[in-house]
Amino acid sequence: MTEPVRVLVCDDQALIRAGFTTIIDSQPDLEVVGECGDGRAAVDLARRLHPDMVVMDVRMPVLDGIEATRLLAGAGVADPVKVLVVTTFNLDEYVYEALRAGASGFLLKDAPPAQLLNGIRTVAAGAALLAPEVTRQLVGRYAARIRPPENTPAPDDTGLSRRELEVLRLIANGLSNSEIAATLVISQETAKTYVSRILTKLDLRDRVQAVVYAYRNGLVTW
Repeated sequence: MTEPVRVLVCDDQALIRAGFTTIIDSQPDLEVVGECGDGRAAVDLARRLHPDMVVMDVRMPVLDGIEATRLLAGAGVADPVKVLVVTTFNLDEYVYEALRAGASGFLLKDAPPAQLLNGIRTVAAGAALLAPEVTRQLVGRYAARIRPPENTPAPDDTGLSRRELEVLRLIANGLSNSEIAATLVISQETAKTYVSRILTKLDLRDRVQAVVYAYRNGLVTW
């Protein structure tokens, strides 16, 4: 039998923590291994309990969820933990900064239980919890902050083939695997293979990081 996904719940509101814990523990494939009310406690607990993922609030005392995410999943972290950010704000600056810090996706706190559970399973499986249309909105809103200065040359040492660079640009523009397949006239399985290869070559965790990488390195423009 497959081991359940081990989840750490971090939110400064006790009622929300209790609600999340009840919902998660009701599923046979999920298990809450700890809960806490601030970002510092989240970092300490995650390092001690080694959960598969953390459900992380943004606004918390002692250490906010963005900094906690950076310490658990940011660049340079030796053993990063997958982080699903929950917030009361849709596509606000906090969410953007959390994604930059290494989070694999986000949900609104008022999302129905089924959406929360799907989000946890999606992130735990290594996928990014951002629909293509949400990616477009997110990058569209913050493209100016992501994009490098004008005339910055695109890196020529990515190690990607011409076709892989083409797929990366399509990812950055918010296309799903099926849309990439249709655009390039290839099968969805081939598109999925290209995406996986790109993430591996660039040492990126998911599509969210791929989007940010592409814009920060001038590979695409908005």
